[in-house]
Parts: sequence; structure tokens; C-alpha cells
Amino acid sequence: MPEKTIPILPCPSVPELVEFYEHLGFTVDLLQTRPNPYAALSYGDGIALQFYGHKSVVPAESWSSCYITTDRVDELYDTFRAALKQAYGRIPTRGIPRIGQLKDTSYGVRQFLLTDPGGNCLRVGRPTGAPPEHAPAPREPFARALHHAWLLGVSKGDPAQGARVLDHALAQETPSGAGERYRALVLRADLALQLDDPATARARLTEAAAVQLTEPDREALADERSRAADLAAEAGLPTDGDAR
Repeated sequence: MPEKTIPILPCPSVPELVEFYEHLGFTVDLLQTRPNPYAALSYGDGIALQFYGHKSVVPAESWSSCYITTDRVDELYDTFRAALKQAYGRIPTRGIPRIGQLKDTSYGVRQFLLTDPGGNCLRVGRPTGAPPEHAPAPREPFARALHHAWLLGVSKGDPAQGARVLDHALAQETPSGAGERYRALVLRADLALQLDDPATARARLTEAAAVQLTEPDREALADERSRAADLAAEAGLPTDGDAR
């Protein structure tokens, strides 16, 4: 029997959590509601998650997390994203549950974050072959600010600090080109929604939509354009279609 590690994560309501993962396409391998709520779920041959229920769990305050490594990160992102839209009528980009942007990170992993109704954060990713983790930040001021704003606001879950870094860069520094400015504006809109500030999100997304992108830019920014469409729908703005 091959060795396998299965995370056991907490949640306040096992039935609610099971319903969420069933929407995503997970199979329920075990469901116990009494006396101790518990569920075992799987997706395909390689992804297995287990959950236990406890009323003391506060999803918004949860630090529970696990990492899922897969060669199918793009496929899973598209599948989960479509399933969430079908289940909720929109793609949840803020609050709980939510799904983050698919992104090539600065530490050599292509990944997205998925937060379930119990507040558990699933990092789903694969190595890209880029430089290893803890690669140095960019030296250019705007690129460095963009790098740190994402680390603070998304990876470390401090959108307020990430927004402050990005606001300073957008006001004081010059991006290397249209693509870098577009990335910054979309990230700032994302952070604004995390901070329950849809007015700023709408303003930054409107600015992003006005950036003149070349066709190579549009191809390189496919992930950001897809995220911008999701954010625009969440913020109540019209979209020009899905980049994915």
C-alpha cells in the first residue's frame, strides 16, 4: 500500500461543507453526522480531504490550510470556478467561501487559493520550473511594490497592508509598461473587495479596462484578465467577456 497523507480539517458544519465540496465535484466517501460529525471526501485518484465538525470553529478566524500539488492546476481552477458560478450564481472572490486568482508566483509555483465555508484555505498548485522559493524581489520600485503587495495582501492574508503598499506605488512610482500597470490595478481591485470597499474596486477596474494592451500583453495577462472579469461581476460592473 503506498503511503498517503490526508489532512483532517475543522469546520462548524459538516453537512454545509460536504454540500460545498459536492458542488465542486468531490465524492463523499464517508459522512457521519452523529455523535461526532465527520466526513471523508475525494476528488479523482489523488486528492483526499477529511473534516470534523466543531461548533467553536469561526470560519473568518480560521488558520487551517493544506497544499494540494497537481499537474492539473489550470484544469481544476477552471472546473472549480465554473462549479462555484453555477452553485452561487457568481464566482465568489471575497468573503467565505471564495476562490483566488490563478497565478504564477514569484517563488516558482503556479497556484490558486480556495477557501471553503469552514474557513480552510486550500492551496492548489504545481512547480513551474522557475527560480526556487525565496527568490529575491524585483529591484525596480514599482515591480518590487507589486511583488510585496501580492505577498502581503494575498499570500499572507493582510489586504489592508497590501493595499497601502500598492496605493503608494500607483501614486509615486512608474510601472515598466502597460502590462505591469494592469496587473497592479487588478490586484488593487481584488484587495479592495477583500476590504469590503466595492467603490475602490470599481474605480480600479475601470482604470484597468482603459489600459491599452497589445495582443502579446493580452495573452500574457490571461490570468489577470480572467480575474478582472470575476471581480467586475462581484463589484457590479459590466464585463467584456471571460479571458479563460
